[in-house]
Amino acid sequence: MKILIIGGGNMGQTYATSFLHAHIVKPEEMMILEKSATKAAELSHQNIGTVHELPHDCLPAADLIILAVKPQDAPQLFEMIRHMVDPQQVFLSIMAGIKIETIRALLGVNKVIRAMPNLPAQIGMGMTVFTSSDEVTRIELVMVQNLLNTTGKAIYVEKESLLDAATAISGSGPAYVFYCMQAFIDAAERMGFTAPEAELLTLQTFKEPSICSIKMISPAMNGSTRSLQEVVRPRPLCNILMKIR
Repeated sequence: MKILIIGGGNMGQTYATSFLHAHIVKPEEMMILEKSATKAAELSHQNIGTVHELPHDCLPAADLIILAVKPQDAPQLFEMIRHMVDPQQVFLSIMAGIKIETIRALLGVNKVIRAMPNLPAQIGMGMTVFTSSDEVTRIELVMVQNLLNTTGKAIYVEKESLLDAATAISGSGPAYVFYCMQAFIDAAERMGFTAPEAELLTLQTFKEPSICSIKMISPAMNGSTRSLQEVVRPRPLCNILMKIR
């Protein structure tokens, strides 16, 4: 299986590196298309596959094509490669906001997968939600899920609309958590802790919160935890997240 990643930015590099480290593909099966000559030269020294600057040198040979460019660059890209694509090629898009039907129409292809990764994917701790057009086979979906799992975890959903919902939860979630952690650090410093102490307290508190089941946060809890629940109730926060979609 030959893979072409169009776009050598952070996520493009993340995928190439993750796929190779997981030994899912061999270096000779990995290709990257990067229009910037300067960036292409940098990538060529990273040993993450063959780097190309022109689509006709690599696109026809690819089985899976990953669209990892900025959404605003999509129309120009589609216009440039439309006449080179093959109906049997599978396209995996991580371009935010560009729907499957748009890609199908502008590229003239049928097999399209759309995915929404998040920033922690760059360190192998990501969460990706993906869906596909009906023409993508089960074998192809399993193949793509195995690839996405090299950057963390991935789940398939039937409804494309859930990718927009995923943006509010797993897509933007890490930023919300960071904002909350910064608030904890600031509060600790105002209470009298030094900056290093405040940072340590917060980092350790947030380090592995998932080991505590949600069931442990019981309405019967007393003390400061109960007081916090009175101030920050889950329902309003849930409503806020739903408005972000």
